[in-house]
Amino acid sequence: MITLNDIQSALRHIRNSIYLSPCARSETFSESTANHVYLKLDNLQRTGSFKERGALNKLLSLSPKERAQGVIAASAGNHAQGVAYHAGKLGIRAEICMPLTTPLIKVSATRGYGADVVLHGANYDEAFEESVRRSQAEHLTFVHAFDDDAVIAGQGTIGMELLDQHPDLEAVVVPIGGGGLIGGIACALKESNPKIQVFGVQPSRLPSMKVAVAEGKPVTLMAASTIADGIAVRRAGDRTLPLVQKYVDDIVTVEEEEIANAILLLLEREKTLAEGAGAAAIAALVNRKLPLVGKKVAVLVCGGNIDVTLLSRIIERGLVKDGRLVRLRVHLPDYPGALNRLTSILAQHRANIVETDYDRAYHGVGLGETAIEITMETRGPDHIAEIISALGAAGYTQERVL
Repeated sequence: MITLNDIQSALRHIRNSIYLSPCARSETFSESTANHVYLKLDNLQRTGSFKERGALNKLLSLSPKERAQGVIAASAGNHAQGVAYHAGKLGIRAEICMPLTTPLIKVSATRGYGADVVLHGANYDEAFEESVRRSQAEHLTFVHAFDDDAVIAGQGTIGMELLDQHPDLEAVVVPIGGGGLIGGIACALKESNPKIQVFGVQPSRLPSMKVAVAEGKPVTLMAASTIADGIAVRRAGDRTLPLVQKYVDDIVTVEEEEIANAILLLLEREKTLAEGAGAAAIAALVNRKLPLVGKKVAVLVCGGNIDVTLLSRIIERGLVKDGRLVRLRVHLPDYPGALNRLTSILAQHRANIVETDYDRAYHGVGLGETAIEITMETRGPDHIAEIISALGAAGYTQERVL
């Protein structure tokens, strides 16, 4: 098990090559959660996540022979880029095994940092198995994403930075995948100040560490999909579990919609781009999953590598949830001028039409009628109620499409 000395040593080794990420107060989340909330923005690292801390510390621990032979890792994203980037800076050959389904942008980024990318397998587990096989066959040092002491100590440097930035912290909230991040941070914090509470957050679809703590050993969960793909780990680490058992106060879970909403809140209110894993911690705080009121709390925003198509869907769904985007199905007579009358009512009530779709055969329309689905931008729920009331008063039959 790593110690505080290991983390302090890691900080000395990587300090000059890692960005000291800010941890500024968030007025928005402080007000909405009745706490003093500070966001530790490790999504601002060069590769977009905290992962390069542990990767660099591991690379710096290699012997001259190991450096000359090269390294290998398995990852679908952040760990891959962290290893690739710092291996390239150190002149170490890096090979990364990534699943065949990995988005092209992540493959391109990893190659761009100088690594040799091997696409193998339908999922992370198959890519991991291939990387272990290649490690043995090619005599490459395997750099585990979380279950490695040097990696854990590197991630724990965030804890040392938090203590320097805010010595009077009372609680820290950290996303959990395999447990390397929270294991290192919790060790750094608790060994320095045992009064600081440390909470972990996992997606409810894959609570591998929460299950491991309950069972007293790592348990392999069934595969499941989550938008927090950076912490979608089916089995907690053997090295990380004892750290979590010793230092972490509690682990909570968050739902997919809560994570998606947290991504949108960070983007809109804080102008901060977070991926699903990076937003999980703030999702737990915003949705009152933690027993924190009136506390000085640091929340980890630990990654910002989100696929832009996923981000667009999250934004659209968030607007629908907030009542700023609505779709109504309206029945109207099918003759010239009918649409003009309808749109004039919408214009009077300042609704902005973004999409329309006619249908003359479905939704129970009669001959001589049509149904039109209109998607509109609105100011919120009250504005939607105003529009529906106006359409009803004008004699239109309508329903909200969900």
